Amino acid sequence: MGKGRLEAFSDGVMAIIITIMVLELKVPHGATFAALMPLIPVFLSYILSFIYLAIYWNNHHHLLQAVRHVNGRILWANVHLLFWLSLILFVTAWMGENQFARLPVALYGTVLLFCAIAYLILTIMLIAHHGKESELAIAIGRDFKGKISLGFYVLGILLSFVNSWVACGIYAVVAAIWLIPDRRIERTLGSENLSNK
Repeated sequence: MGKGRLEAFSDGVMAIIITIMVLELKVPHGATFAALMPLIPVFLSYILSFIYLAIYWNNHHHLLQAVRHVNGRILWANVHLLFWLSLILFVTAWMGENQFARLPVALYGTVLLFCAIAYLILTIMLIAHHGKESELAIAIGRDFKGKISLGFYVLGILLSFVNSWVACGIYAVVAAIWLIPDRRIERTLGSENLSNK
């Protein structure tokens, strides 16, 4: 089956997640900078989560550029990813409302970890469906960034019980790693297009 509905559904779900997340930012009572101060942790958690959702949307888009068709297993793997991404809403609000307390920060990292695992599963399913010699498999390669991210998430979760700000710093570092555009798929697809001319 074609990939169009999967892309459209995924884009819609991610757009809804981002929209609901911004609606969770409550307007302060008062027109002073002092009225904004209690919202700083909420706003910081929103920024981090927005960046993560943007990264997932961007990488999901690039991943599907190298895909020609999907099957039922891929559809379920994609829904599995969207499930974990939707939980970012809850943990973002809980972490921000509780000023980055240890348990909310640990749960935030746990959700990020499971988002990464779900993305990895989706990638594995796509490669299995298209073959180990496919453009996608060549583009993904050993996926060093994906594997090191998993380790950083586990480290962040463990450190959140010692110092929640250090854990948040680790989550921010992983986001920064992924903010640098991942050109593997674009490069591979570009070279394939050149060789087909």
